[in-house]
Amino acid sequence: MAETTARAQGADWRDRILSDPDMILEDRDLMRALIVANERQMGKNIVDLRGIAMERLEARLDRLEDTHRSVIAAAYENLAGTNQIHRCVLKLLEAGDLPELLELLPGQLADIVRVDRVRLVLESMGPEDAPHDTIAPVASGFVRDYVTLGRDVPLRQVTLRQCAPASAEIFGDDATWIRSEALLLLDLGAGRMPGLLAFGAEDPHQFRANQGTELLTFLTSAFERVLRRHLAAA
Repeated sequence: MAETTARAQGADWRDRILSDPDMILEDRDLMRALIVANERQMGKNIVDLRGIAMERLEARLDRLEDTHRSVIAAAYENLAGTNQIHRCVLKLLEAGDLPELLELLPGQLADIVRVDRVRLVLESMGPEDAPHDTIAPVASGFVRDYVTLGRDVPLRQVTLRQCAPASAEIFGDDATWIRSEALLLLDLGAGRMPGLLAFGAEDPHQFRANQGTELLTFLTSAFERVLRRHLAAA
């Protein structure tokens, strides 16, 4: 009785496979089991070129799937970053005057960019001239020396890097926990010394030298224009 039932089930499976062979062809685990069983029947002394080719194709397919997932993840990350920068620019445009802009930097802007500290570094200002805690007044030439670390290298508009410890002149004496920074070089126009918009993060991996800077370059250009307008009106 059991043998008859097994024979009937086998015939049923055979009919289903003959009517829909894709059911097996699309099942990678089942195809692999069939290939292994076929190799056992062929013996160890026979080279199955078709099996080798299929193994290579499977490996290639796995790599392509991994690449596909990586590309999709990068696209979503880039889209999220673009939306983030757009929100920052819209907030900057909402600032009605310089004091409002300075209040915005350590508050809403820092929240949007998800950093722990934001400072506006301006050269040729004494401590008594800083109208807001957000501004870090520094001596002439500080910006270039700090961004390049004193080396004779081109000055980039955006510099991302890890830092330990963070600069007390920029982030304050209480910011020893900052482990990475984004430095946005600002051109404030004719007759004004250069400035720097500095983002500090506790996460040492938030800003790294191998990251793309296109979005932050756009943010730098937008912030320059907004700050120039407010400085001219002040």
